Amino acid sequence: MSQALESTQSFVDRRAAVPTAGSPGVERRQFANSHQELSPDAAELAHAIDQYKLVHRRRFITFEEMLTVVKSLGYHR
Repeated sequence: MSQALESTQSFVDRRAAVPTAGSPGVERRQFANSHQELSPDAAELAHAIDQYKLVHRRRFITFEEMLTVVKSLGYHR
């Protein structure tokens, strides 16, 4: 048996697996809506940061970029 065929047969597609009692039932994705348990203000900030990341094609943002987002929401010192 070839090595490529062997590795294909041992591959386990965990995305298709049924969640067990100890595993979380929610699929983890980069842009999943994980803001459900936040206060309205925190959810607004989280959504604004997510939008900034999408528009600017950024996976992570710097503190300066976060400050820009916060100020765009009308917050000031």
